Amino acid sequence: MANPNVLNPHPPEFDRFLYASVGEDRNGYVVTVLSTLARLGLDPWKETAELVALGRDAARARLGTLLTRFPDVPTLESDHGRVAGDLSQLLPESPPSQTLKRAASTVADGRLGKSGVIWTILAIVFLLYQVMSTVGSGSGP
Repeated sequence: MANPNVLNPHPPEFDRFLYASVGEDRNGYVVTVLSTLARLGLDPWKETAELVALGRDAARARLGTLLTRFPDVPTLESDHGRVAGDLSQLLPESPPSQTLKRAASTVADGRLGKSGVIWTILAIVFLLYQVMSTVGSGSGP
């Protein structure tokens, strides 16, 4: 039977936290936790799994430290503690062991597996087909 998490191998319990806003950047765009962690050079799902494993208070402290290192959102400079506190409330309380196993295997492997490779190749082929169709239809008599 096919794995139902092939297209989204990350724990859905992390979504509420990862897609939450940390504030607006200097251009007025909303920046999410996912974007913040990625811009800091961290794997967002691995970092979230580690925050959950720490517990709420330690996660809030760690998140506050991470947010102080993120200069793209000006309000974080003075308000990182409150934002970290609010965001830590969005972390799952104690994720089921299956969630942690899935998060750990995704992070540890660093790859999607055979089916992920197949979907990636199909997406590239589809994209190339679209580009070739557009280029081909643009040349006329």
